[in-house]
Amino acid sequence: MTGPAVKGPVIAVVGPSGVGKDSLMSALAVSGPGLRIMRRVITRAPEAGGEDYQPVSEPEFSALAENGVFALHWQAHGLHYGIPRDIETLREGAGGVLVNLSRAVLLEAQEVFGDLIVLSVTARPEVLAQRLLARGREDAQEVERRLARSGNPLPQGLARVHEIDNSGALSAAVQVALSALQPLRA
Repeated sequence: MTGPAVKGPVIAVVGPSGVGKDSLMSALAVSGPGLRIMRRVITRAPEAGGEDYQPVSEPEFSALAENGVFALHWQAHGLHYGIPRDIETLREGAGGVLVNLSRAVLLEAQEVFGDLIVLSVTARPEVLAQRLLARGREDAQEVERRLARSGNPLPQGLARVHEIDNSGALSAAVQVALSALQPLRA
């Protein structure tokens, strides 16, 4: 008889809009053995683009939350975000599960998931501004608001945090992230 499957950690990828969290997560899932990505459920229109997510209406999101579908959920930027409990299945036998989280829910995530690693992704302000404008989802005023929030600190009390500068080539950020996660792969 074999014991329960070993669960990989939840790897929270956090940072300001436009920093390249989704690109970094995709590249890590390809480069890092056993790394998986958890799709978020978001009350964002399907045509909005960006990350791979499950779009739902606000009433659908509320029903999912009421039915206990989410391990974690929060509201930000006028949208609702949820991480389905399916993340626990993804963790089984994984090297880690990458998930795009809000800084505001990191302490709750640490409590809910237990084994949490935070990759705090940063980029120089001029790089962030260029990326936000290029994606075309925000007007200049919203870009300024997002840039003003980009320096918000992480909450105190997080056990494992690694800062990843994604101002340059994505491949460089991937290598830094993989090095930070190296103990997981040993």
